Amino acid sequence: MDGEASVFVQDAAAPRRPEAERQAALRDPGFGRVFTDHMATLRYTPDRGWHDGRIEAAAPLSLHPAAMALQYAQLVFEGMKAYGLPDGGAALFRPAENARRMQRSAARMGIEPVPEALFLEGVRSLVRADRDWIPRQEGASLYLRPFLMGTDPSFAVRPGRDYMFCVIASPAAPIFGSTTKPLTLWISDTLTRAAPGGTGAAKCAGSYGASLQAVAEAGREGCDQAIFLDAVERRWIEELGGMNIMFVFADGSLRTPPLGGTILPGVTRDSLLILARDMGLTVREEPYAIDQWQEDARSGRLTEAFACGTAAVVAPVGQVRGRRHEFAIGGGQAGQVTERLRTALIEIQRGRAPDPHGWVDRLF
Repeated sequence: MDGEASVFVQDAAAPRRPEAERQAALRDPGFGRVFTDHMATLRYTPDRGWHDGRIEAAAPLSLHPAAMALQYAQLVFEGMKAYGLPDGGAALFRPAENARRMQRSAARMGIEPVPEALFLEGVRSLVRADRDWIPRQEGASLYLRPFLMGTDPSFAVRPGRDYMFCVIASPAAPIFGSTTKPLTLWISDTLTRAAPGGTGAAKCAGSYGASLQAVAEAGREGCDQAIFLDAVERRWIEELGGMNIMFVFADGSLRTPPLGGTILPGVTRDSLLILARDMGLTVREEPYAIDQWQEDARSGRLTEAFACGTAAVVAPVGQVRGRRHEFAIGGGQAGQVTERLRTALIEIQRGRAPDPHGWVDRLF
């Protein structure tokens, strides 16, 4: 919407933290611990449509206790990042894909979708307002959390009528610390994340809430994350608690579970599949059974596995454990294909490599 008046009006009086405090926070931001000065907000009512776009001070929201988001989890969200560029500028990565995915998530949850142009303007306006919060150290970025929720108060079991779209931002280091340290996964064979006809393909609060018990169980078992199996046969690998998963074989092929309504269609997932094809790898989106994974890892037919998502980017998997399974992958070390894909993606995101697919959306 360059050249047009912004729908999001910035509050010039919104306070900013002192420079020394901001610099101290940026030195070690962690993940999801530190938040920037501003947030973007936009409201919807049936009589006015989307209106009252603002860039204002990041502050607690005021909701009625009976708001649909609180009573019936009518809330969807996105995860994306702004990356510092070598020349001091900044860019988003495929932000239109996040906008479209939020629209699909909203439709599944009976929520009024945010038009793509308004989603993009809200995100871009917030990053420009908080540009000084973009970390410049290697591996760090400005994590963005757009979310959309029902705000009208009601106990009626129906979709809401009034909504709020909000974007908040948090400078973030890699979610797992060292991005090359292989993960250990725990197989969740008693808890499932999604079922056919459910909300597994929607990025909604309830789907993530349903994964937390399994993630906690993984932590108690000394593992980094949980991996879920399908809800029908408890046989087919689906995804982790917040990431997709991919497998690399000795014959040079790459395999990942197919999308079918129970797996989130990750933007990172899609980008890596495109890059893998660019590299000449044979890419297969096919079901993969947990018993077959163990057998292939032990025989050497499978050489690498990695998780992928916005927060983690690409995280190699070295060990897998469960009640009936225990095996290592590639000697428990990060593999060459994993590292090639990770490097290729990061170099494009950070403006250090050509962008043949037009993925980088420069902000300034």
